[in-house]
Amino acid sequence: MKKISTPRDLLVEELKDLYSAENQLLKALPKMAEAASSNELREAFETHLDQTQIHVERLNQIGAQLGKSMTGKKCKAMAGLVAEGAEIMEEDAEPAMLDLALIGSAQKVEHYEIAGYGTTRTLAELAEEPAIAQMLQTTLDEEGETDKLLTKIAAEMDLEAAYEEEGETEVTAQGGGKKRQRS
Repeated sequence: MKKISTPRDLLVEELKDLYSAENQLLKALPKMAEAASSNELREAFETHLDQTQIHVERLNQIGAQLGKSMTGKKCKAMAGLVAEGAEIMEEDAEPAMLDLALIGSAQKVEHYEIAGYGTTRTLAELAEEPAIAQMLQTTLDEEGETDKLLTKIAAEMDLEAAYEEEGETEVTAQGGGKKRQRS
């Protein structure tokens, strides 16, 4: 077990965790893209895969600047999130519902990464590594944009078609709200 006695020590450990997380994501994203029925969602996953490769390269650059290898640690949190995503892909779900579940799974990953990059950025600032802090902020911004895109895709999904396929129609409830009713 490594002794952590400075913000820099903690920064290195957190960066290794993120490096592991990003590499696990490199393996999971192609499977998520393949499972998506929406072209827009599939493209979002493919774009994020490209972005994730850049994040791994950026973490390697940061490791080089710190004189540290980014390998040697497994991110257990990401392993759990990836396992949950794999379970979702095994569900017997209508395509639109599977897409929504995939979006939810991906957003859990994004929120984990946002927390991780926010933490490491702050640690880099505390360790007086402003260039590294800026690189981490760039990744943090990119993760935030991906999260917003996933929210947008979910909000714009055409669920009416999915409900109609199942024999449901939308009716206006008393008070102006809408609910689903089986035909």
